[in-house]
Amino acid sequence: MADSCFQSDPDFCPECGTILPLPGSEEYVVCRKCDFKISVHNFEGKEICSEMVFNDPEVMLTNLATEDEGGELKGPVVDRKCSRCGHDGMVYHTRQTRSADEGQTVFYTCMNCRYQEKEDS
Repeated sequence: MADSCFQSDPDFCPECGTILPLPGSEEYVVCRKCDFKISVHNFEGKEICSEMVFNDPEVMLTNLATEDEGGELKGPVVDRKCSRCGHDGMVYHTRQTRSADEGQTVFYTCMNCRYQEKEDS
């Protein structure tokens, strides 16, 4: 095990700054980028906590169109006919609802009847 000339947070490699993998049953934690080794004894007594928070999809999909103080829809308007009332002109918003390598979803809201449609691109 080599000594580093830098001092860093124990979660990061002191040589290159990469996030270190979690300690396992091996004697050393090895940086995946620069192969710097740190003794697992340096991690004794450390508590590892993590949390994943997901957005509620129902809330995200129902609150797509924003309104100003007068109740008018705000946002860019496109020339699109509402499939419910036939009104020309819909406000649109985009969301990344699928994985990052897929296109975004476009949500249209009718300015007349507030009907919402979606289109995956």
